[in-house]
Amino acid sequence: MDSTSTQPKRITLFYSVLVAVAIVFVVRLFYLQVVQHSYYQNQAQANQLKRYEIPADRGTIFASDGGESVPIVLNERRYNIVADPQIIIDKEEVASKVAEVLAINKETIVDQLNNVTRYEILAKKQTTETKEAIEKLYADGEIVGVFAEKTVQRVYPQGELAASLLGFVDDEGSGQYGIEQALEEDLSGQPGLVKSLTDQNGIPLLAGGENTLEDPIDGQNIQLTIDVAMQRQAETILKQGLDNALSESGDVIIMDPTTGAIKAMASYPTYDPAKFFEIEDPRIFNNTAVSSPLEPGSVMKVLTAAAALDSGSVSSDQSYFDPSFYRIDDAVVRNIEEDGGAATRSVSDILKFSLNTGATWLLMQMGNGELNEQGRKVWHDYMVNHFQFGKQTGIEQGYQEPGIIPGPNEGFGLNIRYANTSFGQGMTVTPLQMTSAIASIVNGGVYYQPTLVAATASPGEEMQPTTPVVINDNVISPETSRTLVDFMQTVVAGNSVTRGLQRDGYIIGGKTGTAEIARPEGGYFADRFNGTYTGFVGGDNPEYVVFVRVNDPGIGGYAGSQAAAPLFGSLVDMLINNFSVRSQAQ
Repeated sequence: MDSTSTQPKRITLFYSVLVAVAIVFVVRLFYLQVVQHSYYQNQAQANQLKRYEIPADRGTIFASDGGESVPIVLNERRYNIVADPQIIIDKEEVASKVAEVLAINKETIVDQLNNVTRYEILAKKQTTETKEAIEKLYADGEIVGVFAEKTVQRVYPQGELAASLLGFVDDEGSGQYGIEQALEEDLSGQPGLVKSLTDQNGIPLLAGGENTLEDPIDGQNIQLTIDVAMQRQAETILKQGLDNALSESGDVIIMDPTTGAIKAMASYPTYDPAKFFEIEDPRIFNNTAVSSPLEPGSVMKVLTAAAALDSGSVSSDQSYFDPSFYRIDDAVVRNIEEDGGAATRSVSDILKFSLNTGATWLLMQMGNGELNEQGRKVWHDYMVNHFQFGKQTGIEQGYQEPGIIPGPNEGFGLNIRYANTSFGQGMTVTPLQMTSAIASIVNGGVYYQPTLVAATASPGEEMQPTTPVVINDNVISPETSRTLVDFMQTVVAGNSVTRGLQRDGYIIGGKTGTAEIARPEGGYFADRFNGTYTGFVGGDNPEYVVFVRVNDPGIGGYAGSQAAAPLFGSLVDMLINNFSVRSQAQ
């Protein structure tokens, strides 16, 4: 066949194939650009559309100072300087520029930029000036992949004041310990949301029309019940008292017994919440007034007497013969050396002379004259259901402990174990639990849930006062309450050590407590004690209930009377002199 005759056929075939390919491309482009336009547009936007949280401002915490509400925890705007190493090509150059602004070692930044991540924090809590300097470097094209991320730093205008009850906010923005942890949900608010188109480097184009915004909801503001001046003075008195007693730690609580409001709550040792990261021992963060139960010692006798009187087991004017010791199972309950020996005693004498045998006798009367299951059940009911021991108090604090109250029929040696609880050994309570129980004893018999919150407010709104929460309005009868108020005054007036706590024109009642410190391996140290003192001060009625705890004092004598009672006296003077305790009606 002549080659010239096949040439047109080849050309025709070539063009036919070319046209067919073109048609395929056109159809494919039509399919992609028209039919599937929305799908691929969404896919492209999904690659560019990122979600960014806008942090909410944390609520401010206020307290009262001289009748004025003042902030004691504030927010201060800060910025974390962060980097995306994946989009930084010249890491040495970027690190050099950024290190100069941040005043940190260049090699440290280079090491971070060499990490295979998309998010590295180069510096935390930087000022607005630093943020603007980083942004200028980016705007001038000198760096890429380094940004300023808004954050908040908590500021404490009062320094260390009330640190143990406030807690702090960690580097992740979460409340830790104290109020900050307990009210984390209320204080933190809800973050907002930005959906933003980004450039090829993942940088938000915040002016893009595809952005959507959910505004953050800032956290609630909180008004505390504490008085700043009272808190400051209580902390000073506590530290001085501990130094005088050669003790390394302790607590003070001052409560309004008519509402359960805490007016001051101090623990030592303490810390600066703005520098929490400098603390090596995290135990210092705990508010030991709510997190560290102890065997309270003889302050418990006030409650034992209240239970025996209120249950009708004894009468307020009743007398009995006290043998000065009881043999129970294989143990012996004895009194202190100064008890005066076996004698006829009154119920009031049990508190005045701090008789362990007297507390045991009260427990016996709850069992119709002997140590038995009935008496244990009655006493257990008062401890748990009236005085609320063995339970968390519900106060706005992290890491509360419930303490330990033995069951009336749990374990062995129940009679001696329960005899011990009647004078504050073999069971544990926190200082706050004991303060709340004593408040219910002297206020007419109402147990208020202890609280640190006086009012709350959403951002931009006025504070709304909280309402006192009644847990039990029949702890003891009003008559029994009046009897105990009289008995506790008799203790102060009739004890040679505490008689000096009396003040003309005011009612002051109290009770010492000295408790052996338990050994970790079991049993008790023979020469180590904790000292406690609880009491009240007022005019015609108790206005403040005070609890003092002094751990393992190094001075001689009974820890309750020698270490804790002087602290109580200083606190009473402070309250009378500076906080308008009403004197008795003339």
